[in-house]
Amino acid sequence: MEISSIAAGGSGITLISQTSKMDLCQLTDGLGNEIHSLKRRAAKATRPVPIPPVLVRMLRERIERFGVAPDGRLFRNAAGNYIEAAAYGITWGRACEAALTLDEHALALAKRPYDLRHAGISFWLASGVDPTECARRAGQSIQVLFRYYAKFLAQARNHANALIEESMRRWDELESGA
Repeated sequence: MEISSIAAGGSGITLISQTSKMDLCQLTDGLGNEIHSLKRRAAKATRPVPIPPVLVRMLRERIERFGVAPDGRLFRNAAGNYIEAAAYGITWGRACEAALTLDEHALALAKRPYDLRHAGISFWLASGVDPTECARRAGQSIQVLFRYYAKFLAQARNHANALIEESMRRWDELESGA
């Protein structure tokens, strides 16, 4: 992963070049990680992903403290190798217990780390980020975004309608001199 900042303390760009798929079944054969090129892209292609200033700072602090693996990975085990899926699961479970309330934990809001992807995209949409930009950042098509996040898009549409209605009401008040 490469991080380049636009300005000191500003937004940044991270270049993603590959993905790693961990499969628990494969751990028994010693093949816990499969490295793949990015979906629907050439083998050596990269995907630039904009990141907000707070994440730039967090990543820079982590890199300064722990460095990166020779291949650019941010996270590795003590020997410098890939972290096994079981270790992620244990750490994830502990983090959820520490961060979630009992009610949230019972709802299984974040059963696996991958659920953060859905939560992140949902957060972007709820924050008013343009759906096309959300799809681009997530590395998926706009069709996929609309299929899986239609509920959030409907909420945004309703919010937009309320804003438009309020603006029209204020316009009418100005026109009528009220």
